[in-house]
Formats: sequence, structure tokens, C-alpha cells
Amino acid sequence: MPSPIIGLTTYLTPGQMTIYDGELAVLPAQYVEAITQAGGIAVLLPPQVATGGEAARIIGRLDGLLVTGGADINPARYAQDKNAHTQDSEDLRDGFEDALLTQALKAGLPVLGICRGAQMLNVHLGGTLHQHLPEVVGHDRYRVGDGVFHPEEMTLTEGTLLHGLLDGHSSVQGHVYHHQAIDEVAPSLTVSARGFDGTIQGVELPGSSFCVAVQWHPEENLSDLRVFSGLIEAASPS
Repeated sequence: MPSPIIGLTTYLTPGQMTIYDGELAVLPAQYVEAITQAGGIAVLLPPQVATGGEAARIIGRLDGLLVTGGADINPARYAQDKNAHTQDSEDLRDGFEDALLTQALKAGLPVLGICRGAQMLNVHLGGTLHQHLPEVVGHDRYRVGDGVFHPEEMTLTEGTLLHGLLDGHSSVQGHVYHHQAIDEVAPSLTVSARGFDGTIQGVELPGSSFCVAVQWHPEENLSDLRVFSGLIEAASPS
């Protein structure tokens, strides 16, 4: 059976690489490693302008879609003004991922969202975000700083697809680094995980073949590939 081809969205960010010093289309290698170790083939999808038809052509060549982590989504997309703590928006990436999600969900393509990807799925389907979570929960345990991903306990919702992917356990340790989170859940989504303080840490789309999103970063713990294996299994050609 051929390995499924998974499209991974990427950053468009200033940086330096060999002789290049400017804007780079990049992605942390952990995402690629997670997909390949789980049995898939990773294809990177850099932010770009894409019509609905062009996004449909991209989706038509994939077996699954991974919407990755990254910068804050433009709050105008969920009808809010920008908070003082919200990063400058990356409208090109926002628009590209939105177009891909439109076509992926229309086609029934398996979708996995991680961190920003969970937020993008929620916003795409009509939900909102907490723009700066510490103002809501009174702490910053989900982002300790210095780029350190650390585990926090996530409680799983019994009977959800995510619950089944994680072997029916009541909780999981998820590596976190985020200052935003889902606020109002999109009407079509179900909450599948919460943090120790009730913060939404997982959502999914009931009735889909596979549409799961987590706020934590499973790619930071490559010893546990269960979420990625679920995507690969759903995306594998029958």
C-alpha cells in the first residue's frame, strides 16, 4: 500500500539560511519527522495567494492536510479588534490556510490541526479566540518563554475521536507553547480536550472521516505518534 501524501502548511518569515538573508518559507523539521515516522510522505505548502479553484487542485493531489503552528491569526477574521499582545498578522498565510480548509472539508480530506492550526479551524468554522490567554486565566503556564515546550496534563472528552486515538485514556501529557486559545467554539465543532484550568485544548468535527485539532504540540514528543498515526491511517488509500 503506498504511503499517503500529507500537505503541511508552513511559515513565511524573515530569516537567514546559507547565503540567503530575507523571507523564508520554512517549517520546523519535527512536523516532517512526525509525518514520516508515522508512515506518511510530507509535502510542504508555502503561504501563497490561491483562488478557490487553485486550492481545490492542491487538495485534490493530497491524501491528508496538516495545518501547523505559527503566528497569531488576524483577529479581524473573527470580528475583533487587535489586542495589545496580539502579533502582527500574516494575512497571506491566513488566507491560504482558510482556502485550503474550505476545500479539504468540502472534499472530506483528513485534516489535523496543531496549535495555530486548531485556532484556524475554529475561526474558519465561525468560532473566536482568546487573544491573550493570561488575561483570561491569570497565569502563563502554557507559554513559559524562551521557546521551551513543556508538558501539561490534558483531560480528554470520553467518546471523541481524539479520546480513541489516545487509547481511551482519560488524560494525556501535551507539550505546550501558546498565548492564545479557543474562546467561543465554532457551532459544528466538539471539544475533545481541556487543560487543567478548563482551557480548550482539543476540538474535532463530528461526522467527518478525520478532522481533529489540538492546541498542544504533539510533534515535540516524537516518542508518541498516536495523533499522527491516526491521520496517516485515515489518509491511507483504501
